[in-house]
Amino acid sequence: MLPQPANDDQFCPVRSLEQKQKLGSPRVRIQYSVCSYIPILLCFQATSVIPLCFNLPFAGSIVPDYINMSFSDIVQQLRTTFNSGKTRDVDFRLNQLKALLRCYEENTAEMANVLAADLRKHKQEAHLLEIEFILNDLRNTLYNLREWVKPEKPEKSLVNVMDGVYIYKDPYGVVLVIGAWNYPLQLTLVPVAAAIAAGNCVVIKPSEVAPASAKFIAETLPKYLSQDCYRVVTGGPKETSELLKEKFDYVFYTGSGRVGKIIHQACSENLTPCTLELGGKSPCYLDGTANIAIAARRILWGKFINAGQTCIAPDYILCSKQVQKQFLEEARKVLNEWYGANPKDSPDLCRIINQNHFQRLTSLLKGANVAIGGETDLQDRYISPTILIDVKSTDPVMQDEIFGPILPILNVDNAYDAIKFINSRPPPLVMYIFTLDTKIQELFVTGTRSGSMCLNDTIMQYAVEALPFGGVGPSGMGSYHGKYSFDTFVHKKSCLTKDFNPIGEKLAASRYPPYSESKLSFLSTLLKKRQGINLHFLPYLLMFGIGVASTLVVSTILKDDD
Repeated sequence: MLPQPANDDQFCPVRSLEQKQKLGSPRVRIQYSVCSYIPILLCFQATSVIPLCFNLPFAGSIVPDYINMSFSDIVQQLRTTFNSGKTRDVDFRLNQLKALLRCYEENTAEMANVLAADLRKHKQEAHLLEIEFILNDLRNTLYNLREWVKPEKPEKSLVNVMDGVYIYKDPYGVVLVIGAWNYPLQLTLVPVAAAIAAGNCVVIKPSEVAPASAKFIAETLPKYLSQDCYRVVTGGPKETSELLKEKFDYVFYTGSGRVGKIIHQACSENLTPCTLELGGKSPCYLDGTANIAIAARRILWGKFINAGQTCIAPDYILCSKQVQKQFLEEARKVLNEWYGANPKDSPDLCRIINQNHFQRLTSLLKGANVAIGGETDLQDRYISPTILIDVKSTDPVMQDEIFGPILPILNVDNAYDAIKFINSRPPPLVMYIFTLDTKIQELFVTGTRSGSMCLNDTIMQYAVEALPFGGVGPSGMGSYHGKYSFDTFVHKKSCLTKDFNPIGEKLAASRYPPYSESKLSFLSTLLKKRQGINLHFLPYLLMFGIGVASTLVVSTILKDDD
């Protein structure tokens, strides 16, 4: 999903000896005192690796008493808290979530400001795609948490019709949430709220690549949340590597597949379950039955919001030459309408996160046939909305997830060729299909694999909280959103409850030695799965039958006495 930093300490000239010593040990400073700075190394794997350093000021911070705690100390303290049962209390969880909601409501303007500082996000994109999403997800959790935590009562069989059968929702324990830089608030804070709702203690690691957002999370959340239950840690790749050496009970990671493999390997050392929200090249098929004018607006919006730095953005288009011509005509009109003759002057376009990513993206334009856009400015980290044509599957732009404002078009003759092309590649995170032909829609739904799918629109499936969001294969494992987020952070513990009723014991007596053919026959009949028999009301019917039988027996006795 995201090209990730590769650690190389020697390229960071501003790092002090004290900070090098800090990076060499599993210690981390959660917040910093007035006028202190964190030098953080940003090196990314791209066409050429360009290490970057920057200072992250934490001016005006309140220095907490755990400022010099090691990762081991932090995790141990959270584990002690979890073992005390504090976070299992539903009222405590609700109070923490309400405090989190108050945090966001009181700091909405600052949240928009840090997103503008990191990515030059327009206020509307910041609110629509991050802030309001976070708020609504949290409100939904608050409305439903008491219902979600209730034990489930699954269907019974004849064997356990007299028993209690339950599924309890147990929190995992101490969980780690590692956020991403492209939507640095949403992709960090949504899973954090879910982990809290599920009753876990949480270590929160925001991405250092979005420094203003990381600073906001590190400074603001501790003012609202219980610090013996939830901790924010900061740092770069080296600190993250040290953090992953700790024993967590669950890990939730959003980022690139390359780093996802590292996370998965680290989790496997302790058999720690994890959710990996990764990415891939999400295809967009467009045919002549679609309304091309509307389709163009929806595709371009999905591609160019956040300057294309969206894991579920359409990565490339598959269409015929004829449809391509119509699409380009509409695209020119739409982009001019949205961003004007000079898109660089538009306040509505985000910027690339840093110069390293900028150079990775501009390298994809070398030798490409640019139909629209192609303008770049290194100092401003600006790349105009760009559409490429005559693209081949072997071109550099088709090798990895683009993650920028570049949209290649590949030509196919029909839907069958498109499906064949898609299936020759790893399953994507999302698949977009623009067609009114229901048979073609069904072909894509049943004939391809992807984390999710959206027909005749882009991105909007992400906003449906009733739908789980996640990848499949290389695009990720696990899912979240809405109740699925809560389910991600709980272990479903099965529980069977029996009493010492003599009737139940008599029915189950055939399981005991000495064994016999008659006992085996009885048990086989009892265990046989029967289609269509609903035993939900059987206990009530049995009790009713016992009551009727008891009444008849008593009546008979009374008549005999007369």
